[in-house]
Amino acid sequence: MKELYTEVEVDAPPSRVWAVLSNFAQYTEWNPFIQKAEGEPLEGTQLTIHLFPPGGKPMVFKPTVLKAVADTELRWLGRFLFPGVFDGEHIFALESLDSGKRTKLVHKEKFRGILVPLLAGSLDTHTRRGFEAMNQALKKRVEQTERR
Repeated sequence: MKELYTEVEVDAPPSRVWAVLSNFAQYTEWNPFIQKAEGEPLEGTQLTIHLFPPGGKPMVFKPTVLKAVADTELRWLGRFLFPGVFDGEHIFALESLDSGKRTKLVHKEKFRGILVPLLAGSLDTHTRRGFEAMNQALKKRVEQTERR
């Protein structure tokens, strides 16, 4: 197993972060990593995700939402071909800070499968940069809408 872990603090309550994170239709307006997401953030729903990792190759995959708790957590599981080849459990966890005035967004993914060792270098570079770019873009988007 391999895990990528990133986080960012956002000057807005979890409800505002959730509103932007769960609005897939608007990803094309602000998200440099997941430039298109189709589906609904509802448990059991299949999504279509268009990833553009910085320096990597664009890809499309169809994960299933494992958990969607408003203002708290969004989690999905994507697989390449079939279970055990290359599985990625993508997690967004929102933690309330300063009595709900701010949010810590934990953005991570747990990778499992026989291809993980072969792709570890790309995950540590391209995918990590994509997570960090998305975190900063989300922070900017939420904080701009919070000021309005």
